Amino acid sequence: MDNTYDVIIIGGGVGGLATGLTLARARRRVLIVDLGLPRNRFAYHMHSFLGQEGTNPLDLLRKGRDEVRVFGAEIVDAEVSGVSYDGGFTVELQGRTVTARALVLATGVTDELPDVPGLRERWGIDVIHCPYCHGYEFGGQRLGVLITSPMGLHVAKLVRQWSDDVTLFVADGQEIPADEQVAFAARGMKVVKGGVQGVVVVDDALTAVRTAEGEVPLDALFVTPASRPNDELVQGFDLERTEYPMGSFLKVDAMGKTSHPWIWAVGNVTNPGMNVAMTVGAAASVGGMLNAALVEQDFTQALTHSHHSPLPPAEYWEARYGERDQVWSGKVNAVLAGIASDLEPGRALDLGCGEGGDVIWLAEQGWKAVGIDISPTATSRGEAAAKERGLDDRATFFAQDLADADLDGKFDLVTASFFQSPVELDRAAALRRAAALLRPGGHLLITAHAAPPPWANPEHLKTFRPIDPHDEVAMLQLEPGEWETVFAEIRTRTATSPDGVPGELEDSVVLLRRL
Repeated sequence: MDNTYDVIIIGGGVGGLATGLTLARARRRVLIVDLGLPRNRFAYHMHSFLGQEGTNPLDLLRKGRDEVRVFGAEIVDAEVSGVSYDGGFTVELQGRTVTARALVLATGVTDELPDVPGLRERWGIDVIHCPYCHGYEFGGQRLGVLITSPMGLHVAKLVRQWSDDVTLFVADGQEIPADEQVAFAARGMKVVKGGVQGVVVVDDALTAVRTAEGEVPLDALFVTPASRPNDELVQGFDLERTEYPMGSFLKVDAMGKTSHPWIWAVGNVTNPGMNVAMTVGAAASVGGMLNAALVEQDFTQALTHSHHSPLPPAEYWEARYGERDQVWSGKVNAVLAGIASDLEPGRALDLGCGEGGDVIWLAEQGWKAVGIDISPTATSRGEAAAKERGLDDRATFFAQDLADADLDGKFDLVTASFFQSPVELDRAAALRRAAALLRPGGHLLITAHAAPPPWANPEHLKTFRPIDPHDEVAMLQLEPGEWETVFAEIRTRTATSPDGVPGELEDSVVLLRRL
């Protein structure tokens, strides 16, 4: 279970840590994966954050990590190489695969600065981007604004609030509309064409910028970089997006949820204009809302997985199949494959066929196979898989209770693989009726769980009902002299748990032949 979590948060900046703090305090098992490259690592101080004014952002992250760990969250410094979803998330790290019920993306953005010598070296010091973050510290000084996009015009107007000595440097390819030029002039702001060619630094301080017209003395230069959201990991999910003047970003609702029901996002990966204070507030909300969603899922699963579920069997199993896109592996049951391979193909019935893995395999071997299951969602998936493989003329599915099914004719093979239910279902009656559908010489194969898997959780153990193969034969109440017990035995096999741990399973296997 060490690799199984309630929530995996990708990104360990303030957004990821604040989300993780709320979830960890809610007793959720949380993994935060981080590369250690926060957006504001270039700055020495944070501003406009109540109670944290002037704090070094890296100090805040160190303190935040310590706080999150106190409540049990795990933090790993690693790179994520892949994310997939099949009713739950599988996340690939270096040398480790982890799984979770929900995913939070807190990966921020990458700021792409104009290709001007010296800008990156002074980034976060006196080449800056946010007037609210840095304007006060440079108030009343000589300020410049490099206009590389229409967004720069908005920033230029803001910067004027902090100084009456503001120069605009308009990069090649950018234009200032005539009415804006008049407004800038009215506010005493100077305009220089041709952008910036470089910066002048003396005694570790910006003193001027170089332009085609010569050097212009400055104390700080505001630049609006292109902000690229770090959302490559979820591009395959085709999530909805929001278009900002700064680019295209993940769209989230008021709770922080994306268009995927279990992918949430917070911070600059959703909105490049969010500062640290905004991100922390949004993250606390995301953590609370995500926990609430998990709580609802916990209650739903408790109902659908409980032996005392108030749901009728049909509603119970329909809910189970509705929880994820695919419940079973789609592979044939090994016991069925081993036995049916030695039989002459004829007409087969799979009782409790689920999503049709056994039915499709039988059809591929030449059988005319019929699958019946109580869940319409399950049988529709089987029909789709059969059609995709060109087997829809040999694989037929019915969404019915066997007690109500109108199945014409007799069968050469009736199979029931793990036909067990945690809610009340008249299993014995269903198997007896299935046995009656066999023609003479036909076989009835029943495979069931003889013992719980070693990784079964306490809730699973409460509802587990082991099957003994000899009790299985007696339960069928077959007419003496009409049936031959080919074998009734317990078989052991190796299997892998959902989180990749191998273990030994015990199956009850009964094979009967009608005389």
